[in-house]
Amino acid sequence: MATLKLSVGRCLGLPVWALVFCLCALPFCAAQESGTTDVKKGPETAASLSAAGVASAAGKETKKDDDNPPASGKKRDSTQRIDPSIYRMGVEDDLQISVWKEPELSISVVVRPDGMITMPLLNDIYVVGLQTSELQALLTEKLKPFVNEPQVTVVVRGIKSRKVYVYGQVMKAGAYPLVGRKTVLEVLAEAGGLNLFAKKGSIYILRETAGKKARIPFNYNNALKGKNPNDNLELFPNDIVVVL
Repeated sequence: MATLKLSVGRCLGLPVWALVFCLCALPFCAAQESGTTDVKKGPETAASLSAAGVASAAGKETKKDDDNPPASGKKRDSTQRIDPSIYRMGVEDDLQISVWKEPELSISVVVRPDGMITMPLLNDIYVVGLQTSELQALLTEKLKPFVNEPQVTVVVRGIKSRKVYVYGQVMKAGAYPLVGRKTVLEVLAEAGGLNLFAKKGSIYILRETAGKKARIPFNYNNALKGKNPNDNLELFPNDIVVVL
């Protein structure tokens, strides 16, 4: 090996010590070059990893958002529910009557203008003014001769009997459904509000109690102020709001 180095050195015209120096320096230079390349690649690799991390985080965030849509996108149930403790059935109400294990006795029925419904085996039954629990008890008792331990469920599918009426100086006079609780101001708002000729101090409610009509004054300005909740009167079915 030493003889080969000396021969190469002589061919290149270099002294032996120079040749030995060059041969020893070659591995060091190669290592330096490799290190420089790694340093150059280092930032690029870090940047790539950072970008990949951001993309991954964004993907997770997107998935999280998809799994949990914003509250504004959620559907809301805007249907007003009536308090069963105050609701009583009336004409045109849509009822679903179910008798457990007796499909032929389970029916959907609308209360007729005469206040009656027709049930298999039972024929006509007067239901106006009854609560759902009262009708369930009535049907259960009437079905006992035909069904062993009848279990009856009454569900109100549509309420059309509960209405209030607005007459006089409003934008849209007429009948308005009373589903849930409503006050005079709420119904007047549904009627489009008072027109230019309305007398705010001459508004009253006609209400029938025990077969007699009662006239209840309504102070519009006080109700608008909202200082006393009792000023904004709650309406009952068949009330008539008159605006002079």
